[in-house]
Parts: sequence; C-alpha cells; structure tokens
Amino acid sequence: MKILYLETSSKNCSVAVSDNEKLLCLCEEVSENYKQSESLHTYVEWALEGAGISLKDIEAVSLGKGPGSYTGLRIGAASAKGFCYGLKVPFIAINSLESMIEPFLGNNYDLIVPLIDARRMEVYTAVYDGNTGEELSGTEAKILDETSFEEYRDKKIIFVGDGAKKAKDILQLPDAVFKDDVYPSAQYLIKKTLEKIEKKEFEDMAYFEPFYLKDFHGVKKDKS
Repeated sequence: MKILYLETSSKNCSVAVSDNEKLLCLCEEVSENYKQSESLHTYVEWALEGAGISLKDIEAVSLGKGPGSYTGLRIGAASAKGFCYGLKVPFIAINSLESMIEPFLGNNYDLIVPLIDARRMEVYTAVYDGNTGEELSGTEAKILDETSFEEYRDKKIIFVGDGAKKAKDILQLPDAVFKDDVYPSAQYLIKKTLEKIEKKEFEDMAYFEPFYLKDFHGVKKDKS
C-alpha cells in the first residue's frame, strides 16, 4: 500500500512516501521562516519522484495533525484533504508529538517528553513511556516553571523538541537529557498510520480540524 505523509506542524516542512512500512522517500527542511506554503507541494513532487511512483498510485494520505503552528497545520490539512478528495483515498491523522518520540523508543529512557515551543514559556507537550510509547499524560499546552515535571525527578527522562532549549534553562532536573534539534517528521508517522489503517480509523474530511490545542491569536493592526 503506497501512502503519502505530510507533517507541517513545525519549522520542519516534511513529506514522506512509504510502501506499507518501508520508507521509499523523505523530503524535508527545517526553516525558521516556516516555508510550508511555498515548499509543501514541491516536496510532494520530489518525494513521489524519489519513490518512483506518481500521485495516482497513492492509496492513503496521513497527516501530522498537530499541535503546533496554526498556519502550518492549516496548510497541511488543506493539502491532505485536497489529495484525499481528488484521489478518493482514506485520510489518516496522527498526533505530531507521537512522531517526535519514535526515534527514541527503546533507548533505555523511562520517559520521553516532546516539547514543541509555543509562546514565551509555553510548550505543547505530553509524557510517553520510553519503551512502549504509551501515552502517560495527555497532550496539553503547559507553562513551564521550576516545578514542571518534578514528579518525574527519579526517572530517566529525555526532553525532545525545540521547546527543550528553554526547558533546560528553567527545569530543576539535573539528570534529564535535553535534545532541542528534534522536530516532527513525516517518516515517523508510518507506524501509527498503519495501525490506524488496520483498524479502519479514518478521518471524516468534511469535519476534520487540525489539533490546534488552543485558539489562534492574531496580531491586531493599529488602525490609527
């Protein structure tokens, strides 16, 4: 089964193509300027070309549904819906935090905590078992302070994501590991996507909304 994966929730604009669990091609780039609007469809073309298939061969589309960048999520969701509608294929959506933990599972950490940088001292986060990937604490928008995550002080814990940089400066967890160069990536949507396809857990395109987690707050222009 040929599947197209889109992950646009962060500074990493990421597209992958797989044949079942086998990754055929990955195209992605981390940009401070959030290049999803100008790069996403180019990356889709490159990923399909690299995989040696055409768009009409795609049998399902999977989206990293957030949380993350409001604009990035809207672009990814609109593209995923467009592909699914045009190709008449199923639409799958995966929590973007789950894709961040995938590379670190089974590496002797008790807990893996993804941190997506939001505003000021806020992060989008959840807590996962380091071996099974089971969600231990649900996805939330969290304001970091010195007491955050202190209930896990005795655990071997790794914080991953661009929010880990500010977390390292404020959290009172000297034994924790922090990796701030980790972003949601389309290649790590494969496992969860196949599980959802097996269970026929598809999204309804008409009603699907990305996982914004909180309302969008735009900057009002001064009319004076």
